Amino acid sequence: QVQLVESGGGLVQAGGSLNLSCTTSGSIFSINAMGWHRQAPGNQRELVAVITRGGSTTYAISVKGRFTISGDNAKKTVYLQMNSLRPEDSAVYYCRVNAGYYSRDYWGKGTLVTVSS
Repeated sequence: QVQLVESGGGLVQAGGSLNLSCTTSGSIFSINAMGWHRQAPGNQRELVAVITRGGSTTYAISVKGRFTISGDNAKKTVYLQMNSLRPEDSAVYYCRVNAGYYSRDYWGKGTLVTVSS
């Protein structure tokens, strides 16, 4: 059974930094992409950043230049370095891994990030 576990969330003041990690376990092979999404109360879940197997990255406009995604396919781990955090970055952050020939998505349970002003 595949499990994704996020860590690194917490409470930080505006302007601060956090580093999120997502580790995977179980039978997950041939990762196509790994990414981070977030969902604030009352909002839809949105893409934050994604990194493909080849290393290409995509960021939401709101985080470009402040967040950096990196991944280790061998360790099946993805990271999100978040700098210059703003109160509007507060949300539950979810890890997503897309894998396999049929591009199946696996999701973590999320980690809460709260940025105080």
